Amino acid sequence: MRFLRTLAATVLLLLPLGRADVRGCGCDVTKPETMAATECTLCREAEAQPAEPQFFFIRDANPTKPNRWLALPRFHGASPQDLAGMSAADRTAYWTAAIAKARELWGGQWGLAMNGLERRTQCHAHIHIGKLLDGVENDRFVVADGPADIPVPRDGTGVWVHPVGNKLHAHLGDQAAELVLER
Repeated sequence: MRFLRTLAATVLLLLPLGRADVRGCGCDVTKPETMAATECTLCREAEAQPAEPQFFFIRDANPTKPNRWLALPRFHGASPQDLAGMSAADRTAYWTAAIAKARELWGGQWGLAMNGLERRTQCHAHIHIGKLLDGVENDRFVVADGPADIPVPRDGTGVWVHPVGNKLHAHLGDQAAELVLER
């Protein structure tokens, strides 16, 4: 079974993802005409939310990911929006909210993932929430004591996070970080 999951993940990584790559995103909430693009769907969703709470959760609309949720910030940053564009306090609050939702859904088997800019299909920042697949742990991680210590990818790559005891492992450097989560 593990071989099949690894094979499927490898095939997905090799397939061209068409519109995946939001580095040239032109979403601008002050210019409604820029919000019509497919990659601006989550920007439009954020605009439809009330001003509070600061973060909200929606089910992933992709029918191939029936077990996934997304954590989104209500506010818009520069397009494409990423963790580096948030203040440290906002990042900590965002990770804290996502972890709370993940624990609610998956107990201690949760994982969070934010894809890198080359693999994202949406300009608006979003964290995938799901059940962590068995056997995906590798040796490329940073130990974090809590949400405030989760490092920010500075090179446009993604990050995935999961609990290990009372600590977090934050894995950096993957473009398709969400592949560690159950679909």
